[in-house]
Amino acid sequence: MPDTITDAKDLLSDLIERYSPRVDYLAIRLEASEGTDILLRKDKIDTLSEGISIGGQVRACYKGGWGLSSFNRLEGLADRIQEAIAAARLVGDGETLLAPVDPVRDTVTLPLTGTDPRDIPIPEKKQLCDRYAEILRSTDPRIASISVRYGDCKQRIVLATSEGTLLEQSWTDMEMRFAATARSGATVQTGRETTGSRSAYEDLTGLDAQVRTAAQRALDALNLPSVKGNSYTVVIDPILSGLFVHEAFGHLSEADMVYENPDLLEVMTLGRRFGPTDLQIFDGAIPTGHRGSYLYDDEGTPATTTQLIKDGVLVGRLHSRETAGKLGENPTGNARCLNYHYPPIVRMTNTWIARGNTPVADLFRDIKEGVYARNWLGGMTNGEMFTFSAGEAWMIRNGQIAEPVRDVTLSGNVFSTLADIEAIGDDFYWDESGGCGKGGQGGLPVGCGGPSLRIRNVVVGGEASDQ
Repeated sequence: MPDTITDAKDLLSDLIERYSPRVDYLAIRLEASEGTDILLRKDKIDTLSEGISIGGQVRACYKGGWGLSSFNRLEGLADRIQEAIAAARLVGDGETLLAPVDPVRDTVTLPLTGTDPRDIPIPEKKQLCDRYAEILRSTDPRIASISVRYGDCKQRIVLATSEGTLLEQSWTDMEMRFAATARSGATVQTGRETTGSRSAYEDLTGLDAQVRTAAQRALDALNLPSVKGNSYTVVIDPILSGLFVHEAFGHLSEADMVYENPDLLEVMTLGRRFGPTDLQIFDGAIPTGHRGSYLYDDEGTPATTTQLIKDGVLVGRLHSRETAGKLGENPTGNARCLNYHYPPIVRMTNTWIARGNTPVADLFRDIKEGVYARNWLGGMTNGEMFTFSAGEAWMIRNGQIAEPVRDVTLSGNVFSTLADIEAIGDDFYWDESGGCGKGGQGGLPVGCGGPSLRIRNVVVGGEASDQ
């Protein structure tokens, strides 16, 4: 491999010219990445590593069939190209449908606003983790276990295609995760916090209060009553709104989910109403400074902002060039891959619900008995069904926030839940803690955002109701 992957551009162009006549589409991606991974668990270091990865992939398409070959050395790249071409020709038996895009010749770097984490020595990063671990441990003797995870990664890629694209782009991403588990007798509760950045190492160095909050949340929950399971009107904070729009709705907006599932395609018909007239949902990599932001996706398609729901009506979905071609729609720049071991697939970038007009205090008005949920512990989706666990919650009584409760899970059908949105708050928050998984490609950085929401008829799980 050359000293820099930039030096390989001429080689890639020559190989593309030589082999592209044998297929409908040919792309070569080179990637160089370096990163740090630190994991402290209880009183021990589980992981303390720095690594460098250099490699690439070849993607070929022939009559709608794809071939993929990855490699770690430029020597023998011609053989990898022929492998990908052979695989594509073996499985291709239809028509290659790739929505057209203009070829790109560009070199771009997503700029940092502060210190590059790659300029920070690993002992200093470990000291940061040690400091946060001590905050978690020292909060209270009832803290039974803790974990602190730090990660950063700098990636640079070169993409060359048979259509004339020759693109170089690079970015740096970083993330920290904290968890504290408190125990009192048989009762165990966990508090979590996660944060990420593509801006500056300094974004990770002043989190003492946030870390302490994770431990305190676990401690506070030890003595709280469990919520009584029932169907409630709920108010959720912007962090939960961001999680909801990403997990419950965003994945259903990824066009590969749609064209591979005729039943879902029928449900996700453009022009269908899903929510109130003031509901606006977007996804896009154009907003700067977020973990899902970039200028070009991993097929070289320029980033866009796609409105998914306008005035409560489904008006768009997220595409790679192939899904756009198959559905006769425009590409949106949402083809992304975790690294060179995986092909680009349709992925969200930054997904958000637009700010509404209802003052947050008014969201609670006239709720005789409901639940106010903030932050998140975890969650899962299965098609159009979702279940999320709130990080903290309170009962709402007669329009006022009342006693705190624990073990709050929110469940429902995403389409019914969108229709049951009663009011959209005038606040807004970007959550940079997201790491999205799909198709075996876990931990892809994304951004989520939204306002507080008031939603009726949400199934809230906890202790069985006496009713």
